[in-house]
Amino acid sequence: MSELKLKRVAESLTEQVQIVLPQHINGSNRLFGGQLVAWMDIVAGVVARRHSNCAVTTVAIDNLQFKAPAYVDDVMVLTGRITHTGKSSMEVRVDAFVESLHGGKKLVNQAYFVMVALDYNENPTEVNGLLLETEEEKSEWEAAVKRNNLRRDRRLAQY
Repeated sequence: MSELKLKRVAESLTEQVQIVLPQHINGSNRLFGGQLVAWMDIVAGVVARRHSNCAVTTVAIDNLQFKAPAYVDDVMVLTGRITHTGKSSMEVRVDAFVESLHGGKKLVNQAYFVMVALDYNENPTEVNGLLLETEEEKSEWEAAVKRNNLRRDRRLAQY
C-alpha cells in the first residue's frame, strides 16, 4: 500500500442513483428493505475503497432506520461519506433519499457502516487518517467515537 496520509471527507464522497423497479418491490408494494440495504452497502464500500485505496469488507451496520417508504418508479439517491477512521476500520454514513420530479429529496433511510480495509492477503491493513475541515465533520467524528465505543462494549458483553 502507498504511504498513509490524511484525506479529506470530500475525496471519498460518493453518490449513487437508482430507479425503483418492479423487481425491487416487496409484498406491500414498497421497496424491499434488503434491496435498499444492498445498495447502501455498495455505496459504503465505494466510499471506504476510495478513502483507503484498498479492498474492504463490511463488519457492522449501525442505526439502520427506515423513515419512509419508496415505491415503483421512485428515484433513489444514496450518498455516502466517511465519518471516522481507526487503525484499519472506517465508519461510513449512508443517507438514502427519494428524489421528486422537481428535485426535492425526502430522507427514507440512514445507516452507519463499519468497513475494514484489507491487504492482498485479506488481512486488516492500516487506513489513511481523516482531515476534518467543517464543524459538521467534527461533530460526526465525535458521534462516531461514541458509536464505536458502544459497538466495542456490545462485542465485549457477548464474551
